[in-house]
Amino acid sequence: MDSAASSLTPEPVLEKMTEFYHRYRANVDRGIHQLSQKASEEYESAHRKVARFIDARSEEEIIMTRNTTEGLNIVANGLKWKKGDKIVTTLMDHHSNFIIWQRVRQRHGVKLEAIKPNEQGLFNVADFERVIDDQTRVVAVPHVSNALGSVVPISEISKIAARRGALTVIDGAQSVPHIRVDVREIGCDFLAFSGHKMCGPTGSGALYMRGEVAKEVEPTLIGGGTIQDVSPEEFTLASGWHRFEAGTPAIAEVIGLGRAVDYLTQLGMENVRAHEMGIGKALHEGLRKIPEVKVYGPEDSADRVALASFNVGDLNPHDVALALDVSKKIMIRSGHHCALPTMKEVIHADGTARASLYIYNTAEEVELFLSTVEEIAHSLT
Repeated sequence: MDSAASSLTPEPVLEKMTEFYHRYRANVDRGIHQLSQKASEEYESAHRKVARFIDARSEEEIIMTRNTTEGLNIVANGLKWKKGDKIVTTLMDHHSNFIIWQRVRQRHGVKLEAIKPNEQGLFNVADFERVIDDQTRVVAVPHVSNALGSVVPISEISKIAARRGALTVIDGAQSVPHIRVDVREIGCDFLAFSGHKMCGPTGSGALYMRGEVAKEVEPTLIGGGTIQDVSPEEFTLASGWHRFEAGTPAIAEVIGLGRAVDYLTQLGMENVRAHEMGIGKALHEGLRKIPEVKVYGPEDSADRVALASFNVGDLNPHDVALALDVSKKIMIRSGHHCALPTMKEVIHADGTARASLYIYNTAEEVELFLSTVEEIAHSLT
């Protein structure tokens, strides 16, 4: 029950990665021999699979990364900033979509304004309408809060940003694995997410970069694979995703991510969402029935994913997590979840225990979890 940190990996994904090492272990785009050709074909296929999964127009809009954090940094460090630019973010962002913009402010003297949600982690869209102005260069928001599980109205926010000529950067780490995400429907300019949270391997992820805005981002790394031409005097960078993927990539991991996308596509993201809403509702309702437990986040299951942040009486959340692990081998996360501004300004706690569910969790497991939390709570009386 710690899938918000990292999901489990299905056998088909492991088999696909092993297939690479056993059958066509070679570098990509580096040779004309059959092994390199096969590896290149599988690697490029992963770009196409990810593009289809989020409804990008082309695989050229998909850059393979190690994780969400790398994707967000590519955008923050690659844009050309000038004094007077403004960045709008939120107090519900993961550190990876918060401190990178603070560093932009420190380095380039831009303005930074963070919008605060209510206590359930829900935003008033009017606040974005008020704060996003003609000086706003970037609006950076999470699609789903990793600390509260609340779903952010990013389509409405993207429309406001577009009217003001601002770029929209979406942290999709907690949304892409759990709900259907359509970048064209959302209208965002950038979307970053991680493979290890969606049945893929660690060290894999993707950044969607809308074709029309790609020219505004300077690659932070260049070298082998990123060039179209080089002379003694100058060089010309390649177009599309090749421009941003310098050096030998994590080939097996990217191929594994492509297979994870196949796996989720076969399940159907509408089925993933329906399953999680069912067990997520039982999780929240069960926790709220325990008097000693305080639950954070949206009350309506439609406003959240299957994630529950909670505290048990005055117990340290780490002690709660340890008790669950030791007594019933139930594994959850505890602490500030890389979201200290959320803890300080929204939850008003030093940390929480967090149970996060996924496709493999069952109603029976939720019942066992709830009964164990209840036992821990009763030990306080």
